[in-house]
Amino acid sequence: MKKTIIMLTLGLMAATTTSCVDDLDQRPVFEKDASVVYSSPDSYLQVLAKAYACFVITGQEKDGDKDIDSEKGYDLSRCIFNMQEDPTEESINTWSSLYNISHFKWDANDVWVQDGYYRLYYTISVCNEFIRNSGESSIARFDEAGQQRIRNMKAEARFLRALAYYWVLDLYAQGPFSDENTPISGYIPERYSDVQLFEFIENELKEIEEEVPLDNEYGRVTRGAVWSLLARLYLNAEVYTRQAYYTECISYCNKVINCGKYSLEPEFYKLFNASNHLRTNEIIFPFVIDATTTVTFGATTNIICGSCSNSSSQDPAKYGITSGWGNFRVRGEIPAKFGDVATSKDSRCMFYTDGQTQYLAVYNDQTNGYFSEKFTNLYDDGTQASNTALNGCSTDLPVFRLADVYLMAAESVVRGGKGMTRSEALDLVNKVRERAYGDISGNITDAEMNLQFFIDERARELLHESVCRTDLRRFDMFTSDKYIWQWKGGVMDGTAVDPKYEIYPIPATELSVNTNLSNPNY
Repeated sequence: MKKTIIMLTLGLMAATTTSCVDDLDQRPVFEKDASVVYSSPDSYLQVLAKAYACFVITGQEKDGDKDIDSEKGYDLSRCIFNMQEDPTEESINTWSSLYNISHFKWDANDVWVQDGYYRLYYTISVCNEFIRNSGESSIARFDEAGQQRIRNMKAEARFLRALAYYWVLDLYAQGPFSDENTPISGYIPERYSDVQLFEFIENELKEIEEEVPLDNEYGRVTRGAVWSLLARLYLNAEVYTRQAYYTECISYCNKVINCGKYSLEPEFYKLFNASNHLRTNEIIFPFVIDATTTVTFGATTNIICGSCSNSSSQDPAKYGITSGWGNFRVRGEIPAKFGDVATSKDSRCMFYTDGQTQYLAVYNDQTNGYFSEKFTNLYDDGTQASNTALNGCSTDLPVFRLADVYLMAAESVVRGGKGMTRSEALDLVNKVRERAYGDISGNITDAEMNLQFFIDERARELLHESVCRTDLRRFDMFTSDKYIWQWKGGVMDGTAVDPKYEIYPIPATELSVNTNLSNPNY
């Protein structure tokens, strides 16, 4: 039986607002008095569970009792997926609500841009509330063991807040700032720039590094997660701050690699099935998804059902689902990275091709483009994990895993970072390749280990893991003419687009109430 984060049962609800200013202006509303909500260390754990769940669910019920008002109400992980994947070659969406995201035509009124923004700040507000109630004066009433337990949970909440702020930084490059010391009423949050957000996240993670344990209950934050987020932050630091931090990226990758806790999972597909909670050797931090206790139509439910056709010979049962949604396929450039899909020895080359064209003459025709078969809702023994017609999938969503750390470290070496030799970097790359090929036939040489290799290899290894847009920005390929894919910019042959699309705009509804914010390019 899968171990899952304890779901919140104390009735934590957000005020239903349409403005982040309002969300940050007040504490979440409890159906019970805060003295009851925070009455014991076990009660703290239930509230902490809400902070974890904010990333993958929309509220206390599957289809109701939502945390916030929004036009669509999709969960945060689904918003991040669409904003990270749909503008890139890793996805093309059939659904009309994602036309603008898929074609670089979004604006400050886009529903996904709005939902992603407000859900990030709702998550931040929940974390702030937990941290505010975890100060030394608040926990002095408990015995020392209870106090230490809450201090550790506070560090977890600080990580989750830093993770939310990381996505604010990456997606929006600015945002209002609020922490546990911010006034809870009559206050308009100040604007933090990308540099300020970067510095806050960096300092926060360094402060909690030793407070988070190396080992924790499955699905909860470990020190490896802290190191991995710092590495990812540093890998893209030149985008965020205009300064390179590749040596720092290598330093934190080395901490993950050398801590003795992690190793590559021998079989790639097992990282993305419903038994992947057993892959703690490689998965450093996941979002826990369960069709009984953490029900969501986002996260892996969206990935698995969304990448299965609902109008072809593709059999949903092959992926452990009842029906496919058919809402996105990969664009032709992704399978091209594997060479001939039909003969590729790369175990990551997992596409449904029957009746499908590789390239897309019509962007919203489900027969155009291959469907990815990477994620499934099947246990290791091949049985279906849950009835997705009712409750969604039960496959956890990896956020950080060791293969990504290997590739981050090696790329940073090629970019001039110190702390690892090229020979050591090449060895890490070839460990990932040997897992993919089952032997050394896919290994590369030092001469082949260049930047173009890394942008291609990360696409092969990390397809649909919500890092593609971030990677393309680091390579100056997201909006420029350095890399053109089909339907980039809304035309079949693809085109460079306005650099303003490097980041998403602050929602128009937010600008109307927070005069500290603006969208100069929109």
